[in-house]
Amino acid sequence: MARPPVRIAIAGALGRMGRQMVEAVQADPRLALVARFHRPDSVGDGLVSRDDALAMADVVIDFTTPAASADLARFCANRGGPALVVGSTGFDAAELADIADAAKTIPIVRSGSFSLGLNMLVGLVEQAARALDANDWDAEIFEAHHRHKVDAPSGTALMLGQAVAGGRGVELDAVARRVRDGLIGARPAGEIGFAVARGGSIIGEHSVSFCTEGELVTLSHAAGDRIMFARGAIAAALWVADRSPGEYDMRDVLGFAAS
Repeated sequence: MARPPVRIAIAGALGRMGRQMVEAVQADPRLALVARFHRPDSVGDGLVSRDDALAMADVVIDFTTPAASADLARFCANRGGPALVVGSTGFDAAELADIADAAKTIPIVRSGSFSLGLNMLVGLVEQAARALDANDWDAEIFEAHHRHKVDAPSGTALMLGQAVAGGRGVELDAVARRVRDGLIGARPAGEIGFAVARGGSIIGEHSVSFCTEGELVTLSHAAGDRIMFARGAIAAALWVADRSPGEYDMRDVLGFAAS
């Protein structure tokens, strides 16, 4: 018997990614777009209230802001559903704690990037970091995005930093260097550096370089169209619709986490 379409509500439906998600969901026969909502004061244009949207949906796809996503996670958990797919980035520790707490009650997929290619890059970076001695190979992460992006480094850059740190068996916060300015001295062994560019309409570019005496290895990914993020979010929504409570990421969705 065919599975009925998964009922989807879109949070932040008037935003850049919200509009992209609306189009992608409407084009997918495995899904049914049942509601669109935005900020509480947003009306018209087919929008409904958050309460009404959640009552109709199996899964909410949310590309909004960290504060709004954390609040939505709390609200969904308090009412016992629906499941969440969260693509917001730039969370602080308290917001992450709120999402983790909500995931005790509902299933949540949260990722710094929903791109399949980018998540493949994360796995490759972790393997390279494991193989290349941190005392000999310096790790540098570069990312570039459009002028409207408000958080830095990007959530994806931090995913890549976590991959380097995980491969090396260290905590990222203990070795990350997010800013360099002035007379900073020689680079310490084991440091993971970040560099950020913002400008124009760049959708997203990320690279990780491992540098040693006489050699440079660079692994990179460039986004050409936001539809790739929408495709990944749809895969996550289909996957999470019937999962048990927990906080998941795209490695779980793609089956990488167990490998």
